[in-house]
Amino acid sequence: MTDLRDGAVLRPARAGDETGILACIQALADYEKEPDAVENTAEMIAATLFGDDPRAFAFVVEGEGEIRAIAIWFLTYSTWTGRHGIWLEDLYVHEQYRANGYGVALLAALAAECLDRGYSRLEWTVLDWNEPAIGFYRALGAEAMDEWTTRRVTGDALEALAARGR
Repeated sequence: MTDLRDGAVLRPARAGDETGILACIQALADYEKEPDAVENTAEMIAATLFGDDPRAFAFVVEGEGEIRAIAIWFLTYSTWTGRHGIWLEDLYVHEQYRANGYGVALLAALAAECLDRGYSRLEWTVLDWNEPAIGFYRALGAEAMDEWTTRRVTGDALEALAARGR
């Protein structure tokens, strides 16, 4: 647990945080202009983060009993380095708490997690129109991987691709 300058604390997520985490996820979807895209539920978050075999993890910033910010992450693996890394799926700070250092604190905690575990990288994506986030990440030394593009298969295309392998 890390105490932050305004009395909030940064800590690993724990059972009971699901509603606050989900509120951050929904607020992020709203910000990213996808308000109806969130299918997640508090129950799904509980199973994913706190079930018998967690495959995703989260750090939260909590203040006065409220989840103010989240970093949700999972492990990756680099065949080139032969080591794991961390993929940051979501970083979100509620708007009224921005400029309190929460984003830097969450990313610093993830960087420390990488180093402590011997992981080789910390990676994430950012929407190309999100200039405030891009500037924030650039100021922390994050490099754009301009030569790489993300690809995704979902829905009908996912089903069709799976059928080709069956």
